[in-house]
Amino acid sequence: MSTDANDTTDTDAAESSGHCSTPDSDGEVAEEIAIISFERKLDTAREIKAGIGDGYDRVDIIEYHGDVFAEHWGDYDCFVGLMASGIAMRKTAPLLDDKWDDPAIVVVDEELTWAIPITGGHHGANQVAHDLSQLGAVPAMTTASEAAGKQGVESKAKALDAHVVNGDSTVATNLAVLNDELGPVARLDGPSAVLVDDDVTVLKRNTSDGVVLGTGTVSGVKKAQVIEAWSTALDDLGLDFADVEFVATGTRKEGEEGLYEAAQEIGAGVVLFEKETLEGFEGPSPSRSKELIGWPGIAEASAIAGGREHELARKKERFDDAVTVAVGR
Repeated sequence: MSTDANDTTDTDAAESSGHCSTPDSDGEVAEEIAIISFERKLDTAREIKAGIGDGYDRVDIIEYHGDVFAEHWGDYDCFVGLMASGIAMRKTAPLLDDKWDDPAIVVVDEELTWAIPITGGHHGANQVAHDLSQLGAVPAMTTASEAAGKQGVESKAKALDAHVVNGDSTVATNLAVLNDELGPVARLDGPSAVLVDDDVTVLKRNTSDGVVLGTGTVSGVKKAQVIEAWSTALDDLGLDFADVEFVATGTRKEGEEGLYEAAQEIGAGVVLFEKETLEGFEGPSPSRSKELIGWPGIAEASAIAGGREHELARKKERFDDAVTVAVGR
């Protein structure tokens, strides 16, 4: 999965605020991809599969024929059309029904110069186009929020391992994002009931019992160091990366490449909490950062702030003198 370490947005945790940053720019992740290619371009199709295949559950190469999209419609999350955009548009237009259900479509030229999302930008196409940039293609994203360098509500949902319940609301809320008028994502812990208007987007968590990886790092930390630390902490609890809802840290760690690359590797979003938020969820272990720079211990405080129960499943531990990890629930 791809990442933009500079994309951030606000989020509330139990009436507190912070920032969310996501390793991709979509609300739903494309996991099964079909590369549709003319016979003469199959070598390029195989190059694409080799380049991005490890990031997806399934990448198939299918030779183009007139009814290929109709034949496989609904079988894949995303089609990568190795062809002119006009061909893909004409062949798929009669099949399109609803943006929440239709597969994403990306077209790319044989020279891998451009990767152009046609449909489903927030539902996999932007993500795939961004991944194709690893092969040299320029991702030509036209969804309004991404074009403006901002996160839409679908991106916020992805960072929190959630999905949008009421899709029609996103027109209004994404417009508010563009105008810098959307406030923080408020978290409501239940049992409770909430009454909303049509311009309020409701996000629902995809998992009910995942944990939060509260993480502090030294500057310049390497991806491998972060992943090893997370793996050790989770293994101690009998858990693995599939049990992680998201990674939590402080805003002072925004843009720390090794941390974001590690989150990308395990397919998790990153939530960045403000100092004021972390002060309300300070952990039990002593923290040198509080003595030196006035911040509470980032690992424990962010794990507690991000957890559903605001409790620690595992106190912080420092690994390799570079990464501090606490696990929240």
